[in-house]
Amino acid sequence: MKLSVLDQAPITVGNTAVDALKKAEELAILAEQLGYHRMWMAEHHGTGTIASSAPEVIAAHLAAKTNNIRIGTGGVMMMHYSPLKLAEVFKTLSAFSPGRIDFGVGRAPGGDNYAMYALSEGRQPMLNNMYEKLSTTLQFLNDEVPEDSLYNRSIATPSNVILPEAWLLGSTGNSAIQAGRLGVGYSFAQFFQGGMTKEIFDAYRRNFTPSALMEKPEINVTYMVTVAETKEEAEFEALPQDISRLSLMRGQIRQTLTPEEAQNYPLTEMDGMAIQQNRKIHLVGTPNEVATILQEEQARYGFDEAMICSIPHSQEKRLDVYRLLARELF
Repeated sequence: MKLSVLDQAPITVGNTAVDALKKAEELAILAEQLGYHRMWMAEHHGTGTIASSAPEVIAAHLAAKTNNIRIGTGGVMMMHYSPLKLAEVFKTLSAFSPGRIDFGVGRAPGGDNYAMYALSEGRQPMLNNMYEKLSTTLQFLNDEVPEDSLYNRSIATPSNVILPEAWLLGSTGNSAIQAGRLGVGYSFAQFFQGGMTKEIFDAYRRNFTPSALMEKPEINVTYMVTVAETKEEAEFEALPQDISRLSLMRGQIRQTLTPEEAQNYPLTEMDGMAIQQNRKIHLVGTPNEVATILQEEQARYGFDEAMICSIPHSQEKRLDVYRLLARELF
C-alpha cells in the first residue's frame, strides 16, 4: 500500500503559526526519508488554529527542501482563483520540480462566509461552476486553448513543462463521477465525516477517461490517525484531537490541547459516546492495529493509497506516528 501525508499545519496550544510551518517542513523531510509517496498541504482561511492558508506557497518551499517525494495541495480551494492563475501557479511549480508536483483541488470554501467574501472582495462567489472551472484549468495546464470565450485568447505560462498530477477532492462521493470524466485522480476525505463506500469508487472507475494529467484511475483516502507503541499511549495522545472534533461538531474551533490538559477537560457521557463513534474517522491504536485496519479497508473498498493526517500536540509524537506506520507497512 502506498502511504502519503496530508498536513494542515496545525497551530497547537503553546505554539505559533511560524512553528506550525517549520514543523510542516520537518515532516516533509522525514516523510521522504521514510519512503512516503507524497505530501499535500490543505487550504484553510479565517482560523487561528491552522497555518496552511497558502498551500501552493508551502508546496514550493517543501519541494525545494526535498528531492523525491511528490509535493502538492490537498487541496487548493478553486472557487477563490481563476483557472488561468491556478494553471500558471502549478505549471511554475512543476517547472522547478518536474515529475513531483500534484495539483489537488477542492470545491469547498476552506473557511467561513466572512473569509469567503473577503477572498472574493465582497462579490458573490461563483459556486455552481466548479467542474467547468476545473476543466478549463486542466486545458490550460495541458497547453490547450480553452473553449470558454473568457479564456480562449490567453495562454498559461510557462509552457511545455512536465505536467503535474491532477486530483479532485471529495467527502461525500458527489464528485467521484466528475473526477472520472475529467480524467483526474479522486481523493476521498474519510476523516471529514466517514461515508466511504465501494460504490463511490466503482462509479469513479467506471466513468474514468484517461487524460494527459492521469493515464489510469487513482484513488487515495485520507484518515486521521494516532498511533503509539501501546493502545493506552495512543488514546492519551488522541484525546486532544477528539476534543477538538467535538468542538467542531458544535460549531466551535479551538486549538489542540496538550494531552495533560485534555485529561482534565470535562467530558460528559454523551461526549464519550461521540468520541467512540468518531473512531471510524480517527484511527487510534498500536501501529499493528491501525495498519491492519488500513489493509482491511483497502481490500474492502479498493483504493490505491492511504493518506495520513496526524495532529498530536507534540511534534515528536506526531513524527512518531509516521515512523511507526512506515515500520509496519513498508
